[in-house]
Amino acid sequence: MDILVHPQDSQQAIQKMVQAGYEIVSEPAIPGKVVRSPEGTEVDILFGNALWAGEALKNTRQDAAGFPVLDLPYLVLMKIETAHTQDISDVARMLALASEHDLERVRAVVQRYAVDAVEDPESLIYLGKMELGGVS
Repeated sequence: MDILVHPQDSQQAIQKMVQAGYEIVSEPAIPGKVVRSPEGTEVDILFGNALWAGEALKNTRQDAAGFPVLDLPYLVLMKIETAHTQDISDVARMLALASEHDLERVRAVVQRYAVDAVEDPESLIYLGKMELGGVS
């Protein structure tokens, strides 16, 4: 799981995680911390200092439990930036299942904030569809 926080809230977020029994285990490639729960679950706490982070945090969606989650275009940006193999695989599957409307929104946000990654969504859509059996 990834948690994105405003940079000004980063110290407080880490402090609350430690108070809740989480242990700091490392620092990811992008600003943040990796923490481990008492049960052994690792969580990436990412400090949202990217140009798009403020906009993403203002435009969250709610999951089934009512928790705020990043909207798909910003989730794609975050996972492309982390460049972890598992994150890229997750994005490929999410994009393969996304509606054409959502794909257009992803393309627009990537074009605006990550011009160097403009081709990534198209490749990831294709790979995700291959993995899910939608491309022959």
